[in-house]
Amino acid sequence: MKKIICNNREEIGKAAAEIVLAQMKRKPDSILGFATGSSPIPLYNSLIELCKKSELDFSRVTSFNLDEYYPIKRENDQSYYYFMWDNLFSHVNIKRENVNILNGEAADPAGECRAYDEKIEKMGGIDLQILGIGHNGHIGFNEPAEFLSADTHMVTLTESTIKANSIYFKTEDEMPKSALTLGLGGIMKAKKIIVVINGSSKAQAVRRLFDRRVGTDCPGSILNLHNDVTVILDNEAAELI
Repeated sequence: MKKIICNNREEIGKAAAEIVLAQMKRKPDSILGFATGSSPIPLYNSLIELCKKSELDFSRVTSFNLDEYYPIKRENDQSYYYFMWDNLFSHVNIKRENVNILNGEAADPAGECRAYDEKIEKMGGIDLQILGIGHNGHIGFNEPAEFLSADTHMVTLTESTIKANSIYFKTEDEMPKSALTLGLGGIMKAKKIIVVINGSSKAQAVRRLFDRRVGTDCPGSILNLHNDVTVILDNEAAELI
């Protein structure tokens, strides 16, 4: 894994945006995998600025999002569908029909997951996947467990993830306790991966990521087996490596 250490979140966003820009110049019809949460927001802000300057064109891009809460309505302002349109898609020229986000209202979540994997495969796979990493080492909503799933699936969220994410809901009870997520097999099939991480609260997860031990206790550690991963982080997140 390559690493780029930055001074702050804004520098992380700009460094990651340069990689996305290079990918889209190389392949204007790129298949991009997007993540949610606070870590990628500086990246999305940088992409929006590049679009305003006409340096970036999303018109031929197809997107697949990493995960979604379940159950949750798309109009809920804490859904990842809402997040992506609020923080990126409504500010760039991506075509609505090219946006793919798992349906948190699907009557058949297992069928929704299978169809999602099939569509990604039919499109030729993800060219560039953007990731963050959780405090417990999860990527997407692939949580530490005895066994990890390769395919897109529904997962029961751990107490630590519920606690970390419930701050965005009015009460912890309002937060969904399950999610639909791209599996580790789908993530690892991406041709290129960038991971954006900031803050000292992620330092333990970063240390585990870089200690070269691959295990189900830290799902993100599987990235050590991928041949093109760039981790972009700030000094605080990198303090233990």
